[in-house]
Amino acid sequence: MAYGAWGFWTQNQSSGVGGTLPATQVANIPYPEVKRIPLEEAKRAYDEGSAVFLDVRPASAYSAAHIPGALNIPLNELPQRIRELDPQRPIITYCT
Repeated sequence: MAYGAWGFWTQNQSSGVGGTLPATQVANIPYPEVKRIPLEEAKRAYDEGSAVFLDVRPASAYSAAHIPGALNIPLNELPQRIRELDPQRPIITYCT
């Protein structure tokens, strides 16, 4: 599975991962086509170790603070480093 910035999305729509937001909430969110998951699901994935948490901030921000165990690939490096990610594992991206 592949996932996108600001939350979860999947290439396999039948997987049941992700959700949709009301149209009124989508207007102000970048990449509205990207499916999101609730915080509770992200926390469960973290606790179970079933997903990769990908921090897409610059290395300096990652060094200052990050989710323990998260992988850091700054967004501007992602195209060159995408092969470092396992497409078989869920990936939850974050940048704040």
